[in-house]
Parts: sequence; structure tokens; C-alpha cells
Amino acid sequence: MSESLNPSHPTPGDAAAPDGTASTTAGIPDDLRAASLERARRLRQEPRFPGGPAADPAGSHHERRIRSFQPRRSRVTPGQQDALERLWPKWGLDIDGLRVLDLPAMFDGLPVVLEIGFGMGEATAQMAADDPGTGILAVDVHTPGQGNLLGLADRNGSTNVRVANGDAIILLREMLEPDSLDGLRVYFPDPWPKTRHHKRRLIQPEFLDLVAGRLRPGAIVHCATDWEPYAEQMLEVLTAHPRFENTAADGGYAPRPAFRPRTRFEGQGLDKGHVVHDLLFARR
Repeated sequence: MSESLNPSHPTPGDAAAPDGTASTTAGIPDDLRAASLERARRLRQEPRFPGGPAADPAGSHHERRIRSFQPRRSRVTPGQQDALERLWPKWGLDIDGLRVLDLPAMFDGLPVVLEIGFGMGEATAQMAADDPGTGILAVDVHTPGQGNLLGLADRNGSTNVRVANGDAIILLREMLEPDSLDGLRVYFPDPWPKTRHHKRRLIQPEFLDLVAGRLRPGAIVHCATDWEPYAEQMLEVLTAHPRFENTAADGGYAPRPAFRPRTRFEGQGLDKGHVVHDLLFARR
């Protein structure tokens, strides 16, 4: 699951921070408020671990736009910290938008699937262990999840996982060659349920235009969600796109493929009575 949150909304009396998040500095003198905001800005820009994932890897290199995610910098366990410090220099990369990745060199010639939003990484680690002949380039902005995935891959002996930190749009647009991917996985992205936030949903026509240029012909886009309205939008948008074809014979949803593990998050949704929909579309 993509580890993103709905945007914060200032409560009455709160001041708005420069990044649009709520601030609780109302009533504090201007000089102290300014110092507090400056410290928060520096913390957002500084990596939490030397040599580890950067807080804002693309920085000011690329235009600001509406994003489909909200970074979370929650608590990192000692095990996750150890994995980040040991393995990030080897298997991690920041999405800075300043270079084009050599995927064949990075994955020793394996076909590569891009996964956007892997949560705590359990499903990604399982898929990597089950299919060592496929490279997984896994993107997320959640630091504990990045550390957890690195640790799981290490314990499994999987060398076919790379963890990318930052904005997947910048990765696709600036850092990947045309026809360089053999698949795309988007499992349980943030549904942004409020109507005014639907523009933040990842699966949109413009996103698919970008994806189509990075996928090889025949490559599969695999989406899964337990949010019914978002599943309906995904099906509508993918069906309408001229460069993708539904692999389901009836033109609807597909059965869950055996290679996609059932995640803890998915189980929680099923326990609440949610229906999980898988969509598998091939790039024409």
C-alpha cells in the first residue's frame, strides 16, 4: 500500500506553514514562529541517516505540482535503521531527476518491474523471493517502510530489489529510458476519497501516457484496490486509453494473480467487508 496521508487542514487559530501543513504556533511571537518554521524547513531537507534516503531528493530541480502522495517520516525502529545504514548505499537510490538509470546494469540484465507504493514492503519482499528472475524497482516515500523492505530482502537473500525514495512521476519522466520496464504494479494506492482530492489519484490519463512510454509492448500494468469508486475509475481510465488492453476476457476485473501476496492491509480491508479488485492491462 502507498504510505500516504490525506493533507492536513489548519484548525481555527492555526497558522499555515510554508509547505501548506497546519502549524500550532498561533499566539507565539513572530521571531520565535519564524525560527520554528526555519528549523522545520531544515529538518525536511536533511536526511535522517547519513548516506541514507534524502528528505526531498528532487529539491527545486523540478516544478512543484499536485502530488498523489504525502510523505510520512514516522518512527524508525532500530532494525529498520540498521538496514538503511547498511544497505541503502548498495540497494537504495534517491529520485533526484538528474540522471538516467541504467536498469540492465542495476539489475544484472533481469527484466524490471516498477512498483509504486510498497508500504512496509512485506508483499514486495515475498514477490522478490518467489521470482528471483525479475527485478523489482520499488518506490515509496515512507522511511520505515524503506528500511523494512531492505531488511526483509537481505534476510531472504534477495538481490533483485532496489528501493527508490521520492516522486515516482519524476522517476518515470526524467530517469527511465523508453521501453525499459517489463511491468508496473500499483497496489492499494491512496484512494483520496473526497471529491475535491480526486485529482490527486495516481491512475489518471496523463499518468498512463507517461507510463506507456516507459513500458515495453506486452508489459502488464497491474493495479489493485479495495476502494470500489477508485476501482471503477481505474477500470474506466485504463479501458479508455488507446495504448492499453484489458487482459480480462469480459473486459472487467481480473482474478487476483497467484503471484500477488495477500497483504496485512488487504486482510484488514476484507475484514471490514471491502471487495478487492485487481486490474491487469497489457501495453499495446
